[in-house]
Amino acid sequence: MFEDIVEKAMKDIEKVDKLSELDRVKALYLGKKGIITEQMKNIANLSPEERPKVGKLLNELKDKIEAMIEEKRYQLKQEEERKAIEKLWVDVTLPGAKRKVGHRHPISKTLEEIEMIFVSMGFEVVEGPEIEDVWHNFDALNTPEWHPARDEHDSFYLASNIVLRTHTSPVQIRTMLAKQPPIAIISPGKVYRRDYDATHLPMFTQVEGLYVDKNVSVAHLKYVLERFAQEMFGKDRKILLRPSFFPFTEPSFEVDVSCGVCNGKGCQACGYTGWLEILGAGMVHPNVFKNVGYDPEKWTGFAFGMGVERIAMLKYNLKDIRDFIQNDKRFLANF
Repeated sequence: MFEDIVEKAMKDIEKVDKLSELDRVKALYLGKKGIITEQMKNIANLSPEERPKVGKLLNELKDKIEAMIEEKRYQLKQEEERKAIEKLWVDVTLPGAKRKVGHRHPISKTLEEIEMIFVSMGFEVVEGPEIEDVWHNFDALNTPEWHPARDEHDSFYLASNIVLRTHTSPVQIRTMLAKQPPIAIISPGKVYRRDYDATHLPMFTQVEGLYVDKNVSVAHLKYVLERFAQEMFGKDRKILLRPSFFPFTEPSFEVDVSCGVCNGKGCQACGYTGWLEILGAGMVHPNVFKNVGYDPEKWTGFAFGMGVERIAMLKYNLKDIRDFIQNDKRFLANF
């Protein structure tokens, strides 16, 4: 009878392929209501002569089944470890997975090139906050609330006195408030205006420049901008200063660069004028100097500002500024 129990237990243990199933088999034979446990309870019903013999056989049987179960448990654990290691195994001789390598966005490339050009001329790169108060963004730049020019820039307000900056000119104000001339800086960064069409974005990248010293003139401004245009677009390019108006400069100019397609002769690309507009500039208005505590009788200077997207469009001959923000890989792959 006991031999049958051992034989059946051996077959049940052999069929097990999971640790959870092995625990069930163990409970079947050795649990509180298991087969071996029930046999041991029946010892009390045997004669005094039979009890020791049966008890010894059952204990041996119990030890044998426990040993078989533990051996099976060891085998199952070894198999689980083998499978886990097999999942982690990598054939190092296989060729590696090829990933497409990205590159800098054309705006980032253009901005870096602009910065390098002006740094080579002695300008320092200075950054400032994108969230500004109205005084730094408008009033200090000679653009009070009643000024018509403010309507063109008045845009995204976060509070009655807090606005997303509409240009990086506030960096110029903060710099002049913090130090005395001579000053030669450019201020790159994101700016925000309520424009959106083929040539304007509500958020774009701007670079503004400021140079303040004694006896600064329009000649200095023209030299700096002409050198910039030649470094950016080509050594044969020229610039043209057209009278314009900005509240923070006087006199003010719209600055054009000669068309690279027709070399200034006039073609469809430049509207048959021979020139392409690239930025605005002018001599710093005396009121701006007064607002930062500079004596306009002692100090003079010039300022300029350009949209990086505009420069990139001219450099790469693009027609729609919105291409820069649509994340079309076919477009970006060209750069």
